[in-house]
Amino acid sequence: MSTNIDKIKCTQIKNAAVSVKNEVMEMIAKVRERKGRLDLPIVSGKHLRKISERTALQSADNAEKFITTRKIDNFESLAKFTADKEQRYQELETVHLSKGQKLSRLKELSKMYALFAPIQATYKESQSLKGFSKMKYDKEHKDSLSKYPELKERMQSLLQNGEKITPKQWKAEIQSLQSEYDSIGKEQTKTATELAYAEVISYNKKNLERALQNESRQHNKQQSRTKRREEEI
Repeated sequence: MSTNIDKIKCTQIKNAAVSVKNEVMEMIAKVRERKGRLDLPIVSGKHLRKISERTALQSADNAEKFITTRKIDNFESLAKFTADKEQRYQELETVHLSKGQKLSRLKELSKMYALFAPIQATYKESQSLKGFSKMKYDKEHKDSLSKYPELKERMQSLLQNGEKITPKQWKAEIQSLQSEYDSIGKEQTKTATELAYAEVISYNKKNLERALQNESRQHNKQQSRTKRREEEI
């Protein structure tokens, strides 16, 4: 059932494209006729390299759907689409990196605190005792107490500008940031995929133009040879 629906949708997309002349769609159709699929710009494709599964990008059907659903009707609008998406991708990349750094730091703080907290509790308990009780407690917790100076120093080295130890706040911030980070990452992946499609289509345009020029030159050479033979006869 779903296969039939997909076929109907694909046909509708193609019919819509045919009703209005679209130079991008015409180029894709010519490449499909020649090769059956689109070539991938493995070397020059900056965003293509970010896509792990590239088979879908070679599909002429997918390329046509990409062009139609985004209402791209010529190569000029494709270039504008690419420029806009490239700018958006850069914005996403900057924000994603910033939030990722904050997230990493908060996770590092939380991880360090998880190590430091029980040792700190042992140290505070030791400080609250006196006399024989303290001696006995310190002896029983010798290993933990010996770690306190180092862990305290490591904990403090992670804190910035008089920052306080606030594990509950860190946890809440981590949850919030993680959600934002993941959301931005998804949009970034989607945008990279769109840019990869644009790269593939532009690459195939250049390849087709080059192939047609070569064929034209070969045809002209052949005509010249034929003409010379006729003149010699």
